Amino acid sequence: MKTFKYRLKPNTMQTAALEQQLRECARLYNAAIEERKAAWQKRRKSISEYDQTAQLKDIRADGTMGIQGFKPAQEVLKRVDLAFQAFFRRLKAGQTPGYPRFKSWRRYESFSYLNCPEVPRIKDGRLLLQGMGSIKIVYHRPVEGHVKKITIKREAGYWFACFVAESPAHPLPPSVEQTGVDVGLEAFATLSDGTRIDNPRYFQHAEAELRRCQRRVARRRKGSHRRRKAIVLLQRAHLHVRQQRRGFQHRAARDLVNRYGLIAVEDLNIKGMASGMLAKGVHDVGWGTFLKMLEDKAEEAGRQVVKVDARGTSQTCPCGAAVPKALGDRWHLCDACGLSIPRDHVTAKMILQRAKVILQRAGARI
Repeated sequence: MKTFKYRLKPNTMQTAALEQQLRECARLYNAAIEERKAAWQKRRKSISEYDQTAQLKDIRADGTMGIQGFKPAQEVLKRVDLAFQAFFRRLKAGQTPGYPRFKSWRRYESFSYLNCPEVPRIKDGRLLLQGMGSIKIVYHRPVEGHVKKITIKREAGYWFACFVAESPAHPLPPSVEQTGVDVGLEAFATLSDGTRIDNPRYFQHAEAELRRCQRRVARRRKGSHRRRKAIVLLQRAHLHVRQQRRGFQHRAARDLVNRYGLIAVEDLNIKGMASGMLAKGVHDVGWGTFLKMLEDKAEEAGRQVVKVDARGTSQTCPCGAAVPKALGDRWHLCDACGLSIPRDHVTAKMILQRAKVILQRAGARI
């Protein structure tokens, strides 16, 4: 499954129609939550997604729902059901449950068309949407595979069309090259051959601009039009950083997958690391999204990604000797074998070594 994302350029009337669709979707979302809540409070009875979907035909016939198309309304009820499923799952697991909340239409950012005859069509560089006309789309690459779902999304004042398609795999020619990847903050990643991928630090470089945008929002009166405009500018500044980071991660993951047949990485507790004293740097570097991209691209290309235990990879020498280091010690010097290389380099070597052991125990061919 792949998502192909395209920029939309609606005119003023089309923008108003898209916002009205979001407003109606949010209204239906809140009504569905209220119905489930009231049913449980009054009758101690749960309402399923099937029960609520069965009411859509009558609601649309009464003219009380302004959502264009049946499938977007059905998808809203599916979101409500998923929200309640997540609520009950957290409740059973003993976590903070977080009861599904009502949403303002300003915070309801997307609506979707599922696989059906109402799926939007692209013709002459324009996207045809039911009830909204023909919207200009920046169709920079064709969609591959069978489209299963299309989501129209508002992000930082911009509009996007996201096509979720079941695409064919594109395996690459076999490669015998292997590498271990040690992700970090000083360098984005260090490979087992000593290659360093520099950390671009996009958020750090944009902090001054983000600070100015945030200050502009703080100075505006709450509820005013000028405050909403300032919020959009802040959102666009964050969106720019996010797009820069994702573009860099896509390129880095693609380079590794194109070259190596075996890629070994650490199985990190990123959530725990992101709550410590290095939280800002961890969030800026985005290890989680990068490793997910790496796995997805490797699976499509027929490559192998192996996760290894991260404990002790920087405290051990490839010869097997223990070389304890503090967090500030950035150089590895082994008294047993005399190996003297940067700390991140030896960590990448240990990651690859552990991955080979895992594959040997599994009987896989290395």
